[in-house]
Amino acid sequence: MNLKTVLILLVLALATIFALVCVLLTKGVKPASCEQQSLSSQEGKHSDQSLVFADLTPEEMVQVVRYLQRSLGVPLVDAYNANPSDNCIYYVDVQIPTKAKVLGFLDRGGRRPPRQALAVVYFGNQPDPNVTEYVVGPLPKPTTHQDITVQKYGGKLPYHRRPVLGKEYEQIEIFLRRETFSAAPTFLNRVFDCNGTNFVSLTSAPRGFQSGDRSTWFALFHNVSGYFLHPVGLEVLVDHSSLNVSQWRVRKVFYNGQYYKDLVQLESEFQQGRVKVNPVTRAPPDGGFSSMQPRAPPRAPFPLQYEPHGPRYSVQNNQVISQAWNFAFGVNVNTGIRLFDIRFKGERIVYEISVQDAISVYGSNCPGGMSTRYMDGSFGIGRFMYPLVRGVDCPYSATYVDTHYLVETETPETHKNSICIFEQNSGSPLRRHYSNLQSLYYGGLTNSALVLRSIATLGNYDYVWDFIFYQNGAIEAKVQATGYMTSSFLYGDGLDYGNRVGDHTLGTVHTHSINYKVDLDVGGVNNTVVAHDMAFESVQAPWSPEHQIQRPRLTKAVLDTEDKAAFRLHSNMPRYIYFAANSENKWGHQRGYRIQIVSFTGEHLPETSLMERAISWGRYKLAVTKRKEEEPTSSSIYNQNDPWTPTVAFADFINNETIVNEDLVAWITTGFLHIPHAEDIPNTVTVGNGVSIFLRPYNYYDIDPSIYSPDGVFFTSEQDSSVCEVNHIACLSKSASCLPILPPFTYDGFQNLTRL
Repeated sequence: MNLKTVLILLVLALATIFALVCVLLTKGVKPASCEQQSLSSQEGKHSDQSLVFADLTPEEMVQVVRYLQRSLGVPLVDAYNANPSDNCIYYVDVQIPTKAKVLGFLDRGGRRPPRQALAVVYFGNQPDPNVTEYVVGPLPKPTTHQDITVQKYGGKLPYHRRPVLGKEYEQIEIFLRRETFSAAPTFLNRVFDCNGTNFVSLTSAPRGFQSGDRSTWFALFHNVSGYFLHPVGLEVLVDHSSLNVSQWRVRKVFYNGQYYKDLVQLESEFQQGRVKVNPVTRAPPDGGFSSMQPRAPPRAPFPLQYEPHGPRYSVQNNQVISQAWNFAFGVNVNTGIRLFDIRFKGERIVYEISVQDAISVYGSNCPGGMSTRYMDGSFGIGRFMYPLVRGVDCPYSATYVDTHYLVETETPETHKNSICIFEQNSGSPLRRHYSNLQSLYYGGLTNSALVLRSIATLGNYDYVWDFIFYQNGAIEAKVQATGYMTSSFLYGDGLDYGNRVGDHTLGTVHTHSINYKVDLDVGGVNNTVVAHDMAFESVQAPWSPEHQIQRPRLTKAVLDTEDKAAFRLHSNMPRYIYFAANSENKWGHQRGYRIQIVSFTGEHLPETSLMERAISWGRYKLAVTKRKEEEPTSSSIYNQNDPWTPTVAFADFINNETIVNEDLVAWITTGFLHIPHAEDIPNTVTVGNGVSIFLRPYNYYDIDPSIYSPDGVFFTSEQDSSVCEVNHIACLSKSASCLPILPPFTYDGFQNLTRL
């Protein structure tokens, strides 16, 4: 064998080995070093202590239902099929123990609090119909139940305050089709080319003008894809206050700017030629201009994000642990994602962050639009968290978690992959500096953050809820809005209430406001609220007294009462407000966490409105109160259908109590004004429609803790920055050679749909 042959065989062997390595890498087989790094990146360890906050399991839900069925002494109908005159279980959720008991267990070695459930029951089949809330326990096999309604709300819950069941909406649809539309066959056929069977209705809320009312304007749309953009101009006011469905009545009808007693009158006047008609052509099934079908075929794939050495975080049960952060998470059926026991490098920063409510106040010259003030918690933010789409809603390789609910049914439902967790590289530096003076060097750190996300679809709108954890110890709670706008029929002075976006479609002006509860525990449970800002002062220049200098000076104030720490929505507020601990950092400053709000809110509903107290949290961009177990939420699911006598009025929380060195809660409102426009067709985009709150360390540490991040990069002019030992980024082409194993695309989002 000559030398040439040996060389050829050697080249072929090397090529074969290289090809084999490529195949292995392409199939996701990682070198041992990748696996080792993934495992060693976990600085904390999971524990079952986080289960003190855990949502109910499906098995626990079943046990609670069975216990109530045999223990309440009344017949219970499955809420899925329940009439207003029936008794039924509305929902079952976990009952979080008191903070004192939880901290006794987590921090002081106390016994684990007993696990309990909260059950909300509609009692329609009794002389005094009402809604009752029970605490049921202990789980997993309950033996007792306690009525906590009066203790929690100060009195009974009148039945008219109950959220509308899906069954009731279905009965209203049947009522409209069988008994209402049949009264105007000629009008419906000639104006809409239909007999009323291809309409879909959209509810408004609240439902009247005073306590006890349950009369709802239903706006009608063509039943096509994206029907929210296809109003026909016909709206019907249905009185469904009676528990006897046969006694429901139409109280008023609106068409194209005119009001009628009912459809009988509308039909009569139409046949007499006295109705101003604006015919609407039936939309195609795909909705035409409202269709979300892409107008271009797919081409090269969009950029993908992946972890070259596997995820640097871990999810077990209801706990997330990363290099620096760990926290427990759960889902409230009404308000969505909530986080507990948030710790940075092992130290608790926040006891609880949770969404309290989201409201939208609409304007229009149509009755349904002008009367709409949606309180989304009443419809249920958490229960409408549906499966997420890999690669669009979240990074393809994110970790996905299922959620379980028992709402309006006696059987638990599962929404698969409805929460995602991932680490996100923003593509920009968290901090950096290039030194071109004196010593020459570069130092920087990529802005990688841990994200927990859910997306709730409430009718037309989709809300993207993010909780983001940064390497410098900051936390961001962010919400972005997308989905379809709600529209009104365009007539008359409609352009005073929005922009025209279709032949007959008015995109109606509205506000979005979101309220968060933030229970900060900065350096311990007891904190004080401190405000820092700046003001200019005029002084004589010491070296030249004939001249003046205007210099900024730091202003400081302790906000020692709840009234001083309550800031109206559009009032001036100190730019630095922070929760101060009873300890100091190395430099003698009180350790603190600052609250920073990113918001573009519209105007709050005037306080002269008889229903404003029900959403009085919206008066304030920030309000800090003493934490009380009897003030767990700023809103209530019962406020939507009786805002005139609100079950919870947040304004009552603020009563000038002293808040120095106390366990405190910040109630924070953020939001935006939305004036719909042509580019909202077919969908509103998230760009520019995101608002957030930040919790940022303020003298909490001695230096920026992200300096300890292993992701940091530093090299000088005297070093070879292309050498791995100097700059680990230089090794990326090798260390990132482990390709991800992408799971096959699946989607279960059209199963277990919840009615709205």
